[in-house]
Amino acid sequence: MNIRLKPRWIIMKSWLLSRCYYHCRGARLLGRPQDEIWYFAYGANMHEATFRIRRGIQPLECCSGSIKGYRLRFNLDGRPRGRSAPANLHPDPEAEVWGVLYRITRRDLVRLDLTEGVPGQGYRHVIVDVEHADGRVQAVTYMAQGKETDGKPSLRYITLIREGARAHRLPKTYIRFLEAVEHAE
Repeated sequence: MNIRLKPRWIIMKSWLLSRCYYHCRGARLLGRPQDEIWYFAYGANMHEATFRIRRGIQPLECCSGSIKGYRLRFNLDGRPRGRSAPANLHPDPEAEVWGVLYRITRRDLVRLDLTEGVPGQGYRHVIVDVEHADGRVQAVTYMAQGKETDGKPSLRYITLIREGARAHRLPKTYIRFLEAVEHAE
């Protein structure tokens, strides 16, 4: 019997190896694996199937929320290049981004990081203040250095975002904004 383990799976299962992995990439992994944190999703991770099944994360709690001072953009290179632009945050003092706030463990965040390429050359962690129905919390989210111009997300990707927004009952004005986003053919 030939068992082949993926390095990412091993890293995710060992907190010590995870710390080493982050350190080798110039990042720090704080806390303990069971520590609870808030994560703010504004892209495809708002979709239940993406977050719970594809990413394999069972949040302890979730609710909708918004962050002020950022604008949703599609200014990253996706795959295939030129036909898919992933979501990104861009500072804008006049804007607001809606999304889903998940309470997860730090171990879950490591699992999520590995699916998003963190730490690495793309996304990085950013701490944001998220307003929700019961007040305000600080949460981890992802942001990358984007291009000057926006691309178009794939139809599949923007559909996941739109369905996630509807399922979590984000404001109708924000859903209309998402419905107006042009997708790649």
